[in-house]
This record gives sequence, C-alpha cells and structure tokens, in this order.
Amino acid sequence: MFDRFDRSIDYLRISVTDRCNLRCRYCMPEEGIRLLRHEDILSFDEITGFTRASVKHGINKVRITGGEPLVRKGIVTLVKMLADIKGINDLSMTTNGILLKDFAGDLKNAGLHRVNISLDTTDPERFAYITRGGNINDVLEGIIAAKKAGLVPVKINCVIEKSRDEEDARLIADFCLRNDLDIRYIHQMDLVNGHFSAVDGGTGGNCPLCNRLRLTANGKLRPCLFNDLVFDIRELGYEEAIMKAVELKPECGSNNVTGKFYNIGG
Repeated sequence: MFDRFDRSIDYLRISVTDRCNLRCRYCMPEEGIRLLRHEDILSFDEITGFTRASVKHGINKVRITGGEPLVRKGIVTLVKMLADIKGINDLSMTTNGILLKDFAGDLKNAGLHRVNISLDTTDPERFAYITRGGNINDVLEGIIAAKKAGLVPVKINCVIEKSRDEEDARLIADFCLRNDLDIRYIHQMDLVNGHFSAVDGGTGGNCPLCNRLRLTANGKLRPCLFNDLVFDIRELGYEEAIMKAVELKPECGSNNVTGKFYNIGG
C-alpha cells in the first residue's frame, strides 16, 4: 500500500491492552488510568481478522504492544494466531520485560520472532523510581530468557530526556555492549504539544519514512501517533478502515489530544 505521499505502508502496530504492571513516570499517572471496559477491547478473532485483511493490502511487519502485552490473558494464543497468517515476515513484541522470563519460551514456540524490551537505567534504585516500584531483576531475568529462547535480536528501548550522554543512557549503552544487545534511544515525547523526534537507532519519529498504522486495543486505527485522526474498525469494517487510514495518513505529525502512549502503544 502506498499513501498519497508515496510512502509504502507495510507495518502494523497492535495494542492488545491498555493495562500495565508498571507506572512509568513519563507514561502513566501515579494514580493509574481509567481502564477500558472488557467488552470494548478487541477479541483475538477481531485482531487476527483485521491483521489478515491488512496483510492482503501489503502489511508484512507486525508488532504487538500495550500497555504491557504480557498482561493480556492468553497472549501466547494470540501470537500463534498471528504467526499462522501467511505474509507476515516480522512478528515482534514490545514489552517492559517484567513477565518475560515466564513467557519467552512459549512466545518463541508460538511463532514470535523477536522482542524489544523497555529499560531506561541499570541502576536498581533509579529503575524503581522511574517505574514507581518495579524490580529491575525481573527485567534482567527476562532479557536472559529472551536470548535463551532465541527471540533475537533483543533490542533495548531506552527513553532519554535530552541525549544519549545522560548517565542512565550511558549505563544502558555499557550494559548492551557487554550483553550483545541492540539499543534504541527514544526521546521523551509530548503528544499534546507535538514534541517528538526521530528514534536514535531506529526509524520511529521520522515522518518522511513513516510506514506505520496503529491499532488500539478498542479497535481504533490510527495512521499517525501525533494526530487525532482515527477510524473505528468495528463501525467501518476492516477494509474501509484500512483504506481510509492509508488515504488520509498525514504527511507529518502535529499533535494528539485524544490519545495516550499507554493506550496507543507508542
């Protein structure tokens, strides 16, 4: 699929839940969020059906996100359902890693190719502060389990305030070098005010190269993270939602006052 700016749209990011087992300061308020009703969240059959329709139109890369996708009950089953769709060349997941040690082997066996793991520091106290109580040892065990299971390359997503020269970012760089991990630096973003930049080490945030559509857990298809344009796949149907999202995908991000990172998937 090509949009009106001649960008090839071949990447679908699927948020499977708005729930998370951490409360990272740059992502969620301390008091938590107003959660979606269970009946509003897409079923596995709906997610799979929409993905299959997207693949028919040229999608070949799929990433599962959240919230935290591993808190979605039956997530391994969903991975298997998606992996069985012919035409997906790259099936990955972004996770905070807290539960990964328990799921890595099953995810690999179900057909997941690789994982991105969010980790902003290797200092246990700083990690607990940033995540409001998370235990970094759970993430470290998850990284080991992912490598052992073959979910490679394991990529680390490190959120930075200004540059990769920050102390926490330097700690992450050293950790990745010692453990044969790829690293991506993601600048803190502001949806409402439209503050975003290209990912250092990745392709996200680079509007001229954007090849993505984003499906939220409650069935809203977003052609751009930094835009309020949404298409309801239940109301419009899969085909029409896909066509409209691609046709009206904006040339560049602006701002987003209706969504949050935790319910779009970043």
